[in-house]
Amino acid sequence: MIIRDATFKDSAKIAEIYNFYVVNTAATFEEIQVSSDEISIRITKVQDANLPWIVALKDDAILGYAYATKWKERSAYRFSVESTIYLSSQAQGKGLGTQLYKALLVKLKSLGINNVIGGITLPNPASVALHEKLQMQKVAHFPKVGFKFGKWLDVGYWQLNLSD
Repeated sequence: MIIRDATFKDSAKIAEIYNFYVVNTAATFEEIQVSSDEISIRITKVQDANLPWIVALKDDAILGYAYATKWKERSAYRFSVESTIYLSSQAQGKGLGTQLYKALLVKLKSLGINNVIGGITLPNPASVALHEKLQMQKVAHFPKVGFKFGKWLDVGYWQLNLSD
């Protein structure tokens, strides 16, 4: 497997992976599919903020991606980010998420990031297990903050301090 920085050429495949979750799951609170052009804009925004957006490939096929965004806009939050990871439905349960997330954490640490925060729509045992495998600890639980597919959904936040 190869993990590298995302490029605009990856946008269509990233959109395809992400839109599976938009349409079929509550993992994301987006409800309308995202275009390849929108993904390109999002990649630009992340990279312009000097944060990583990476993809995992096997045999030249993108199987997943991960990136980090600013946690909040205020300058005092500049050393904290929110992490995001999505895998193609065919790549789940094979350890790819762990490898991809670890690569993201290495990049974030090298950038001087202090805290990584991952939000998870609950329940989601697989995502919780991934975050906790990486030593992230649950720090918040917000009941009924999202509404998708006709029901209220909870969100939990897991945090990892990279300077420990």
